[in-house]
Amino acid sequence: MNQKKGGSIIEKLRAWFELGEHRMLLWANRRPINRFVSTWLSRWLGCVTHIGGATFTLVTALCIGLFAGYPWNVAGWQSLTAVAVSHIPVFIAKRKFKRLRPFQALDNVNIGKRILIDPSFPSGHTTAVFAWMLPLLYADSSLMPLLLPAAVVLLLSVAWSRMYLGLHYPSDVIAGAVVGSLTASLVSLFWWSA
Repeated sequence: MNQKKGGSIIEKLRAWFELGEHRMLLWANRRPINRFVSTWLSRWLGCVTHIGGATFTLVTALCIGLFAGYPWNVAGWQSLTAVAVSHIPVFIAKRKFKRLRPFQALDNVNIGKRILIDPSFPSGHTTAVFAWMLPLLYADSSLMPLLLPAAVVLLLSVAWSRMYLGLHYPSDVIAGAVVGSLTASLVSLFWWSA
């Protein structure tokens, strides 16, 4: 075996990635020095994080599907389907990897009011909000220039909130965004081709 002193290249890369991820997490998790900014940011991120929760995403998607006119009702059903389907790989990954949440594994991590104890990887809230939002963005392309900036702020806020509250690592959030986006895109694609 071609190993150098102190471990293999793979081990060194893993350690380098882990250190970088911990630094990014602690940066995203820090609290601003300015009391007003800190209070405002904590309130915003503590509130917006719930938009990625199962209750919000499933209930709003169902309501849009039932009560909105075309094409929004179709987007509501697509969102509902995407959120439900996206949580199959999330469930499997959480059981397979069993990664501790940052507040459980690291010192000096700020936490929110409600802590979770299930595995960290991937972020279910980030998965859900991406799976929920993308079909709504696809519903009417003429509104994309108006909706996209608001959607980006909302999606990034939910993703950041998961790290800010000490519940997820950056890779958890990225994986959740990828799973949610991919699922929503596939659901929307197959919905229209069926």
